[in-house]
Amino acid sequence: MLLRHPVLLQFRADTAPDVLNALLADFAALPSKIPGISALEWGHNNSSEGLDKGFSHCFLLSFVDAAARDAYLPHPEHQALVVRLKAQLADVLVLDYHPLA
Repeated sequence: MLLRHPVLLQFRADTAPDVLNALLADFAALPSKIPGISALEWGHNNSSEGLDKGFSHCFLLSFVDAAARDAYLPHPEHQALVVRLKAQLADVLVLDYHPLA
């Protein structure tokens, strides 16, 4: 059953633009490196509602099933990115869900 995995990122204010761009590119490249990711879309927050709580970027990964997500989490490519991201993040929010509609 399809599983969605939204990841919201809040970068530290002192994250250099070149570091940020490299991290975003590496995150966007994960589907080419990790089997089971069926889709990935991402973007920069542009909401005018003011409810973002400082989160600036959203990545929405889709996995073919929960087993694919479970294989992704400890995957060396994902873990290497997590280490680099943690050094630049003020906060992160991750949810998983099976679409109901």
